[in-house]
Amino acid sequence: MTHEDAGKYAAKHPPGTTLDEKIAKAILDKSPRGTLACGAGEKISRQLEVKISEVGMTADLLEIKINKCQLGLFGWGRKPDHGKDIQPADPVSGEVKSALEKAAVNGSVTCSALWRIAEQLGVKRKVVSAACDGLKLKIRECQLGVF
Repeated sequence: MTHEDAGKYAAKHPPGTTLDEKIAKAILDKSPRGTLACGAGEKISRQLEVKISEVGMTADLLEIKINKCQLGLFGWGRKPDHGKDIQPADPVSGEVKSALEKAAVNGSVTCSALWRIAEQLGVKRKVVSAACDGLKLKIRECQLGVF
């Protein structure tokens, strides 16, 4: 979503979409300033045993902005690359490159695939994200629904 969409997150969902009160309470507890860090969203998902996409949808319905992407893509304040917390990796390790090439479809890789690759290779999520940047792979389908 663009900056112009700020405060209109609920509009991404069909009219009549209802929120889960249990998820809503957890989000509100973790977002005292009206923002929810990606990592906090993941933690809520695990604790409540719900899909992370449900946490994202509930945050949208509450008009809570998601920030501090675990892939380093957005919500990190004033960074040189439009709020990114990463720089393109150069060079990219062979193991990471191979895994990304296998996961890529039409020049892009999903957020969930990057999380899986990072876990399988035992590296931080920002490492695979930086590798995508270095390899000119687009990251798509945020699990919280931000992009």
